[in-house]
Amino acid sequence: MSSLAKDLSKAMSGGGMSQFQEAIRQELEEAMKVDLEKILSTAPESELEHTKKDLGGFQKLFHRFLQEKGPSVDWGKIQRPPEDSIQPYEKIKARGLPDNIASVLNKLVVVKLNGGLGTSMGCKGPKSLIGVRNENTFLDLTVKQIEHLNKTYNTDVPLVLMNSFNTDEDTKKILQKYSHCRVKIYTFNQSRYPRVNKESLLPIAKDLSYSVENAEAWYPPGHGDIYASFHNSGLLDTLLDEGKEYIFVSNIDNLGATVDLYLLNHLMNPPNGKRCEFVMEVTDKTRADVKGGTLTQYEGKLRLVEIAQVPKPHVDEFKSVSKFKIFNTNNLWISLSAVKRLQEANAIDMEIIVNPKTLDGGLNVVQLETAVGAAIKSFENSMGINVPRSRFLPVKTTSDLLLVMSNLYSLNAGSLTMSEKREFPTVPLVKLGSSFTKVQDYLKRFESIPDMLELDHLTVSGDVTFGKNVVLKGTVIIIANHGDRIDIPPGAVLENKIVSGNLRILDH
Repeated sequence: MSSLAKDLSKAMSGGGMSQFQEAIRQELEEAMKVDLEKILSTAPESELEHTKKDLGGFQKLFHRFLQEKGPSVDWGKIQRPPEDSIQPYEKIKARGLPDNIASVLNKLVVVKLNGGLGTSMGCKGPKSLIGVRNENTFLDLTVKQIEHLNKTYNTDVPLVLMNSFNTDEDTKKILQKYSHCRVKIYTFNQSRYPRVNKESLLPIAKDLSYSVENAEAWYPPGHGDIYASFHNSGLLDTLLDEGKEYIFVSNIDNLGATVDLYLLNHLMNPPNGKRCEFVMEVTDKTRADVKGGTLTQYEGKLRLVEIAQVPKPHVDEFKSVSKFKIFNTNNLWISLSAVKRLQEANAIDMEIIVNPKTLDGGLNVVQLETAVGAAIKSFENSMGINVPRSRFLPVKTTSDLLLVMSNLYSLNAGSLTMSEKREFPTVPLVKLGSSFTKVQDYLKRFESIPDMLELDHLTVSGDVTFGKNVVLKGTVIIIANHGDRIDIPPGAVLENKIVSGNLRILDH
């Protein structure tokens, strides 16, 4: 660590604001400013304007990062949210729908967060272009859902994709295939921020080039960047001018995040006549969701608290299913005019997430990020709605992919719904081992996707393959030890079975 950065952390851990601390801080800010100006001077004319905005946004974030130290919440102030601030979905659905639902739909814009790559699933390029069901990608399903809405209600709900510099080019190439669909598609890019050397607290980038060696020097700063980027792109104003009033924001890999007319109607026609500027869909925690961000009451406002903000002694309490019963699905309904008002007043306050990374060469860096849901406390009249678990169906791993490809779900107009033949509404727990991590390896190991209608729990480890038309029921554990291989034969029915050792079926 540079002596400055070391001095700062020593001074800050000593508590209290001293002149010494302040002096170090100013020096670090000054050094950062000089470096950012050098980087900006390498920008081509065509990129100067938005690079200036990006680096300006980063400078503000860095300034705040130097001011704040330690977890950003005072645990003693965290309270359970008041009863009426998180409404049950059933209550909202019971209100029914008005006759003029089409005019309500025409006020809506669907925004999908499309900045992520498919690297964690062994795929190159944007994650949204991975095939998830009957050759359909995440993006295909999204377009089909919105097109179905527009055709059914004769409306004009547009789709907006927030890309990152990692996904923009590949996404734009693919958008041509939707030119005949009844969905207007817009894109804008989230910012490109410089990664900072953990020791010196200075950018590792020397210029703006997109060269291979420079690729690791930049990062997209988390989805909290949506407010500034959307506003800076000019698209926010365009949509407001077209009479749009709300955005429905969600992760593109959450297949449960479809437009819900009951939620939309509740926003546009609130029972008390007072519109909410921000609605967060939450759902009940299970043991698998203990790390998810939760809604709390903090200093009189609803506030999203993420595990990274929790002081260490309280992490177990945060994870407890009894105290914090719900978590954020990241399906958000937000007023466009409120975003414009708050963004222009520089009044959107989101906690900084400090994300440490080690680059391929072993260099330790820090990237400063924010989360879109953390802004809830800046909006007026915010609320949570406790939605069914079916609205949270993220595909983060091939284990998730197996579930959504199986007969547990049926596909209709781009939307996945749990099969009526499944007797209980819970999703089975699936854990596929490291031989299945990459999508191409996973696909090779299944001749066809097994029947999983009666499955509760599947664990697979080691070199295992599945023949055609396999049926899995109850709890099935298949473990091939190192050097062994297990081929589950075609047509096999495994119910409450543990399979281990070696099983090869060879053609005679």
